[in-house]
Amino acid sequence: MKRLLFAFLILATVGQQAVAESLNVMTWNIRLNTPSDGINAWPNRKDWVAEIIIKNKVDIAGFQEVLVEQLEDLKARLPDMDVYGVGRNDGKNAGEFTPIFFRKDRFELLDQATFWLSMTPDKTASKGWDADLPRIASWVKLKDRQTGTVFYVMNTHFDHRGKQARVESAKLLLKQMREQFVDHPVILTGDFNTLPGSPPYNILIGKGTQTRPVFLDAHKHSVQKPTGPDSTWNGFKEIEPNRRIDFVFTTKSVKVKRLQTLDDQRDGRFPSDHLPIITELEFLQE
Repeated sequence: MKRLLFAFLILATVGQQAVAESLNVMTWNIRLNTPSDGINAWPNRKDWVAEIIIKNKVDIAGFQEVLVEQLEDLKARLPDMDVYGVGRNDGKNAGEFTPIFFRKDRFELLDQATFWLSMTPDKTASKGWDADLPRIASWVKLKDRQTGTVFYVMNTHFDHRGKQARVESAKLLLKQMREQFVDHPVILTGDFNTLPGSPPYNILIGKGTQTRPVFLDAHKHSVQKPTGPDSTWNGFKEIEPNRRIDFVFTTKSVKVKRLQTLDDQRDGRFPSDHLPIITELEFLQE
């Protein structure tokens, strides 16, 4: 009888560990491939970018400003990861992607899609409000093979000029989460071109409407104190203080164990004009 009880306790402990298995999620604007960047152009950075992703044992990553040739470079350098994404200019290969990379061995892809941040989200290449460029959000529905947990990952890049577009884009993402993705946990990554406390940020976190499903800023909800700079912008020159414009958000059933803003440099150079954020997340039992 004692042996049976002991075996049961071991199995229960193993089961709890499986449910609590954490994952490393990254967001990073890797800067598009443009020759005008000179020494900081993509061909001089692509190996370094991949090294950082591998070194930090990233399970899931949302990238921004990715052109198709950069997507192919990353796929070649990250053979253990699968990817979903489309170009914002034609829904295929033209223009910037907001792709989501995820480990093949750990996650099963259940669904995927992209919508445009506009008044006509299903219309390819549509621009919204006062946006300077077409903007998109790509998402995947994944199943964790280790725990069976099903969840969504959404990745986006808000317009850099349109103030109204950023506000309306935030409303659209919150609406999508509440109407389309409310059945499972959601992880939202991206370059939002906005600061904490700004109108788009306040919309995403549901300021004043916390009784409804909202997004939580991983930086503010990390169990461990966040490490690294309180900024994600360097412009290939130096880290500019208080410019945290890249975020990982989650819904309430996701525990943020830690968050780090990486500030890797070599000879005074950066791997991108943005700093990457890496979070360790854990799904909670509801």
